[in-house]
Amino acid sequence: MSVLNYLVDLGPQVMMPIIFTIFGLLVGLKFGKALKSGLMVGIGFIGLNAIIGLLTDNLGPAAEQMVKNSGLNLTVIDVGWPAASAIAFGSAVGVLMIPVGLLVNVVMLLTKTTKTVNVDIWNYWHFAFTGSLVYMLTNDLLVSLLMAAFNMIIIMVIGDRTAPYVEKELGLPGISIPHAFTGSFAPIAFIVNWILDRIPGVNKIKLDYTKFQKKVGVFGDPAILGTIIGALLGIVARYDIKGVLNLAVVTAAVLVLIPKMAAILMEGLMPVSEAVQAKLQEKFKGNSKLLIGLDSAIGVGSPVTLTISLLMIPITILLAFIIPGNEFLPIASLSGLTFMFVLITPICRNDFFRTLIVGIVTCALALVIGTNIAPIFTQAAANAKFSIPAGSSLISSIDYGGSWLPYVIVKLAEHKWLGVLITGAVSLALMIWNRTLILKENLE
Repeated sequence: MSVLNYLVDLGPQVMMPIIFTIFGLLVGLKFGKALKSGLMVGIGFIGLNAIIGLLTDNLGPAAEQMVKNSGLNLTVIDVGWPAASAIAFGSAVGVLMIPVGLLVNVVMLLTKTTKTVNVDIWNYWHFAFTGSLVYMLTNDLLVSLLMAAFNMIIIMVIGDRTAPYVEKELGLPGISIPHAFTGSFAPIAFIVNWILDRIPGVNKIKLDYTKFQKKVGVFGDPAILGTIIGALLGIVARYDIKGVLNLAVVTAAVLVLIPKMAAILMEGLMPVSEAVQAKLQEKFKGNSKLLIGLDSAIGVGSPVTLTISLLMIPITILLAFIIPGNEFLPIASLSGLTFMFVLITPICRNDFFRTLIVGIVTCALALVIGTNIAPIFTQAAANAKFSIPAGSSLISSIDYGGSWLPYVIVKLAEHKWLGVLITGAVSLALMIWNRTLILKENLE
């Protein structure tokens, strides 16, 4: 436990190189190659985090200015994912979730109910977040850990089922994304796509990125596109000329640099990933090709993901204005919307139109859920000693507080063991369904 907690405290940029170096050595890579692979993974994560930090530092103030300009006066303040992660690790559930999560993953691999080896230990905090909210409601550690484990099982299945889209549309073979915030929106994307396919006229609308780029020529280039979007956001925020130009160049830099950082990460990942898959294939004979489960940062380089997530900032503020009953004031989470679209984009097959429609649905839903979960979110944050902004009565976050999955699990937990039985039954059904598909894939 002490070793695991120490690793998590190091942060993903240090933890991931250590994990991948050890994995590389265990599966037979020479020390030099294993070390270089691990370091390249770390360098890629540092690069991605630095660029996303650049985006956050520049878009955060712009989003806040947009909110001020809109005249929104809502009572639930958006404090972003740091508050949610503080809640996650602010209870006994957070401390225990890492070994529980590792055990869940091993059991699922042994029973062939998953193909994913989830090494994204840092983001186990999403599951711990759900468990910590349940613990605050029930004061029952067993119930809380079970509900957190069920949350993980559901996301693991989603990671498996979306892996083909990740490989085909994002160009990431052998990778799945069992990231709870990202994964929770995948079912919504499938449902909305299904509906759009059945609406005459609408089902003919296609705005594929490759075709879009050809039609608009140089304006489809990430640098030019980023400049235009950044400038538009600056104008909407009512920045002066200097501010508009600065945001335009920063946004262009983000759209160009993120894919390059993702490529560096993949350069380090592939030797270890291939060796791990080969070794685990021997260990879990009969299982189809195993997948390495990674942070959704690996998939943020898609131009569609980046473009739509930027466009959704003013749209989300507009939604906060018009959705009946909404009390959620989106600020801190807006610059992190990119992670919401990492699986939505490939499910929509890199189509701008469909990704935007799904984005509007998911952000509207996130605002409603963020409003409804705010009382328990605020209480849990206070218990975790999170510093609540002065003058705020209620706080919430889109990540992970605006996701439907933890919300449903927490609401079921209000019925304690009945909720455990319902959530457990759903999780078991998904495991059996996933196992059936995995066994079928083995025969193909």
